Amino acid sequence: MENNKKILQEFYNIISDSKKEMFDQIAAERTKHITVVMENIYQEHNASAVLRSCDCFGIQELHVIEKDNQYKVQRDIALGAGRWVDMFNYDRGDSPTKDCITKLKQKGYKIIATTPHTNDVTINEFDISQPFALVFGTERRGISDEIKEMADEFVKIPMYGFTESFNISVSAAITLNVVRERLEKSKLKWKLSEFEQTDLKIKWSRKILKAGVELEKLFREKYKQNI
Repeated sequence: MENNKKILQEFYNIISDSKKEMFDQIAAERTKHITVVMENIYQEHNASAVLRSCDCFGIQELHVIEKDNQYKVQRDIALGAGRWVDMFNYDRGDSPTKDCITKLKQKGYKIIATTPHTNDVTINEFDISQPFALVFGTERRGISDEIKEMADEFVKIPMYGFTESFNISVSAAITLNVVRERLEKSKLKWKLSEFEQTDLKIKWSRKILKAGVELEKLFREKYKQNI
């Protein structure tokens, strides 16, 4: 922890005051209590919009399952969100979906599948006390049978019209807005720890500098700690 603080200070000696202020402010609002999973999203603009929503709502990690469709960020929609959100891709093996969900469960995440086709609770009602992964399925078919089998709970967005479901990017934005507000009102310790914030700010500092990777190696060598 102390070495990481020294590494961050080395970076802060280089980057602008405005960037330092921004990093400190935003890192303090980041969370891994919620994470987002996109399964096989085939429309690039929707996938990019979900990435942007994750950044806007302070979600630090996004998991992308690429079973049939490759994920590509549309820069004009994502607006650089890919630099600040950590993305994990699952595109290998016989079952990328199973690999993703298994890893999240091993990390202690409850799997919350979003679907309008169940009689389970709404996004306003499910238990948020345990870290949870919100899974969003494809625009046409929704979540896969694999997700249905592995999910711990199903949630839906209340709707009052004739249309059965929201666009995937709209669903993600609405859901993240609701759960973020619920967490803000709770007494849970759901934001990143001081250690996690420091680590994140080092990562962000490294990304905005041309020789960021090399600089970090030099700093860690200086304090006798390998990356």
